[in-house]
Amino acid sequence: MKNRFILFFLILAPTLVMGQPGNRPGEDKFEAKKIAWLATKLNLSSEEAKTFWPIYNDYTREQQDLRKERFQKMISFRKLKEIDDLNDTEIQTLIVNDFDFKQKELNVEKKYYNKFKSSLPIKIVGKFYRAQETFKKELLNQFRGGPPNRP
Repeated sequence: MKNRFILFFLILAPTLVMGQPGNRPGEDKFEAKKIAWLATKLNLSSEEAKTFWPIYNDYTREQQDLRKERFQKMISFRKLKEIDDLNDTEIQTLIVNDFDFKQKELNVEKKYYNKFKSSLPIKIVGKFYRAQETFKKELLNQFRGGPPNRP
């Protein structure tokens, strides 16, 4: 039953991801790989999957919205040639804005950690966070041209 669910999900996942407006080119492929990675690593029962995936989708949506907002606010910073062109107040504002976004990211992480923890067994939550980290390491290795990691 689990294998059928995973196969169904892997076939359906790219369609769900591609249907989300505002994704940059390549982001769909990345998210589909991440979903497949998580599905394999978490090995959720059908009941656990019914609970996990909606929370995960909300989590990723909130993260994407925050990244979009951060990118829009950073555009003006990227257009600057030199920090020397700014006055002290402008520099402080840029730095404090960066701190604010980092805090918002942390708040989203905590919010969804609590949602996952209150809805799923803590071992699954732990597997989720570990799977995310191993996925990042795997991507970095691929980018660097190294051999795949084996957890």
